[in-house]
Amino acid sequence: MLAIIKTGGKQYKVKVGDKVKIEKLAGEVGSTVNFSEVLFMGDEKEIKVGTPFLKEAKVEGKILRTEQGDKVTGIKFKAKKRYKVKFGHRQIFTEVEITKIA
Repeated sequence: MLAIIKTGGKQYKVKVGDKVKIEKLAGEVGSTVNFSEVLFMGDEKEIKVGTPFLKEAKVEGKILRTEQGDKVTGIKFKAKKRYKVKFGHRQIFTEVEITKIA
């Protein structure tokens, strides 16, 4: 069974047993997470496509860990104004293992 879920403004293609890094979710390590915004479900025999979401579809996952990603740097610069700023950001990710698609 394959599903496409939407969380954190992004879409992820998942199946049972997959480990997915998604943007920060509230919850403790070991707790379960339900994704109700399912866009697509299907296998070789049957396909269901939502408009935009499937009403009765749920994807469950287990939170494995929360960590920070790699640092992304950027620069703001304005010519002839003596303005230059360097900034960085490390996004927090949550690793989730998909346990059930129903």
